[in-house]
Amino acid sequence: MMDYIKGTITGITPAFLTVETGGIGYFVNISLNTFSRLEGKGEYKILIHEVIREDTHQLFGFADKEERDIFRMLISVTGVGAATARMMLSSLSPGEIEKAIIGSDVQTLKSVKGIGVKTAERIIVDLRDKVGKAAAGGEIFSFTDNTRREEALSALVMLGFARGAVLKTLDKIIREDRNLTVEDMIKKALKNL
Repeated sequence: MMDYIKGTITGITPAFLTVETGGIGYFVNISLNTFSRLEGKGEYKILIHEVIREDTHQLFGFADKEERDIFRMLISVTGVGAATARMMLSSLSPGEIEKAIIGSDVQTLKSVKGIGVKTAERIIVDLRDKVGKAAAGGEIFSFTDNTRREEALSALVMLGFARGAVLKTLDKIIREDRNLTVEDMIKKALKNL
């Protein structure tokens, strides 16, 4: 099993790259997240996940361990194959996927092409325990923190604030003080948005 390939990136597109090492060029499938990190790079150590089946041998490459870990968790879910996991990582960042799973955000996962309600729900149920870290700061939030966070997020989005800005603000507030009520979170967030 391959862990990584260190070599020269001789060609790159948003869907795949070719990395040459030892006179051999490897065709590696990548996500848009990895593409944006590797575009313009020459030498690079690309983390690899191999998919070997009777009819195919594919390499999937990642710019960092976090993205590969999320990919591996996603493909462990029944009904989510390597192509679907790569599509998810092209549509959402690893951090956004983690937040959606932890926060039981079916709508965010469902927004990815090829992911329906049932698959999104299955991903959340299967991976919620495995994904213990929120993307922001890599800190572990308890379930009650996430419930209050989701309530505050919902209220602020309904007030017209952008979801992404609200998520960043709420994560910062929770890191500073985990004992806030939903109302206190909203008040503090309103001062920072």
